[in-house]
This record gives sequence, C-alpha cells and structure tokens, in this order.
Amino acid sequence: MKVILLEDMEALGMAGEIVTVKDGYARNYLVPKKKAIPATESNLKRLDQMKKRWEARQLKAKHDAERLKERMESLSLTLQRRAGDNEKLFGSVTSMDIERALNEEGISIDRKKILLEEPIKKLGIYQVPVRLHPEVTAQIKVWVVKA
Repeated sequence: MKVILLEDMEALGMAGEIVTVKDGYARNYLVPKKKAIPATESNLKRLDQMKKRWEARQLKAKHDAERLKERMESLSLTLQRRAGDNEKLFGSVTSMDIERALNEEGISIDRKKILLEEPIKKLGIYQVPVRLHPEVTAQIKVWVVKA
C-alpha cells in the first residue's frame, strides 16, 4: 500500500514522501496514529500544498534551532558532584543531570537530544553535543567540579 508520510520516520523516510508499506502496517499503525495518509489521487493533489507548508515550517524550525545553538554555546554549565581522591565521581553525570541544569538556565531540551555517549565519571571539562535539529548540533560546555 502506498502512503504519504505526515512526519519524519527514521525507518521509512521524511515527511511528505510517498512510500510503500505493508497493508496491515498502514491500516493498523500509520493511518490511525496520523503518521501517514493513503496515497489516493485527492491526497496526492494536497501533497503540493502540504510540502510548501512543511518547507516553511522546517525553515523556521532550523532558524530557531540556530538561534538556540548560539545561546547554548555561550553557556557554561557547572555541576557539583562528590568525588574521591583521584577525581573519580561517586556516581556519574548523565544526560538527565544535564537536562536539569539546562532547565535551570531556562532552556527546555528533551534529554534524548543530548548526545552523551557514556555517563561522565570524572571531574573535568566536557564538550557535550546536543542535537537541536537534524542539521543543527550545539556543543555545550559542562564543568564537573568537586562539591
């Protein structure tokens, strides 16, 4: 069954694309969750109008992400943690801790967008990437200091 995607889906494609999926997947998941619509003739005509709106929305989202990137990169987060003699932390600093520190600074970011490969387990200064948009990634400076 051919469907028009209404939102970006990692496994299928970008919003506005026409993709072929199994009938059951389209009927039972994509269409009821409003992630896609059937690729009928009338929906294909509406696709052009939808693409123009999506492009405008994407352009605005990218512009907003770039402004947020500038703000975040000028920011320096300081997290205090208890540590042992060899600068090893009792516990670790996770993306949840970074999300909480960003919220205190007035920046609301989903922690899934914080691309911390492993929890931070030592004192020091770290550059942590944050994906704000598929084309915009900010690098925030995180200072982990002894409490």
